[in-house]
Amino acid sequence: MTHLKIENLSISFGGIRAVQNVSFEVPHNKILSIIGPNGSGKTTIFNMISGIYKPKTGRILLDNENLVGFRPDKIARMGIARTFQNIQLFGNASVMDNLMLGRHIHMHTGILSGAFMWGRRSGTAREEIKNREIIERIIDFLDLQSLRNQFVSSLPYGKRKLVELGRALALEPKVLLLDEPSAGMNTEEKEDLKIWIKDIQDDYQMTILLIEHDMNMVMGISDWILAISQGVKITEGTPREVQKHPDVIAAYLGEEE
Repeated sequence: MTHLKIENLSISFGGIRAVQNVSFEVPHNKILSIIGPNGSGKTTIFNMISGIYKPKTGRILLDNENLVGFRPDKIARMGIARTFQNIQLFGNASVMDNLMLGRHIHMHTGILSGAFMWGRRSGTAREEIKNREIIERIIDFLDLQSLRNQFVSSLPYGKRKLVELGRALALEPKVLLLDEPSAGMNTEEKEDLKIWIKDIQDDYQMTILLIEHDMNMVMGISDWILAISQGVKITEGTPREVQKHPDVIAAYLGEEE
């Protein structure tokens, strides 16, 4: 049962504390959303969890193992995958190839051999078949069948975001970090995304940590919400509890209205 626990996480940049003693837990197969205005430290928390930044103080515990100090690739191998605010895909590669690149941590034959089917030894072939089966499941799951051979650069923005989500799933993570997954999407795409995130929780039994400005999405899919401002935790609780908190209403929901 995967369990992510953050203890007293802090980090400073140029003497300014970006995150101050933030603690929270994400139980197995739950969705926790982090809300707060721009610059409040949300993505900085993600960057510490995924190993891009090393916190000044605190611990990041995945199933009781402290991840602080590990490289991002090591953390990915331990079961944490993420998407980014700005899409990070290979535009001149197909949807299939981008998804296959998400399998790189599970490959023993090298990224290019596995992703582009360049290996020909029997062991390589077996690995390629297994990886292709996993990718085919993701393609079916996200309804990307008609786009599988298209270059990512030719896709609408919402579809590219979906491909990035699929590539994160290809790592078979224990914990999925979604950083502004609905940014740039239209209303219909956002509604579809809400369904996919809940389906990921149900079908993949995955623990999900979400940063999102769309309050309708946050309130509609979250099991638990953490509200922060200027790097400090204001409150946490169920969507109903957080929605009614006076500081949250003043700082976030009031602004949205």
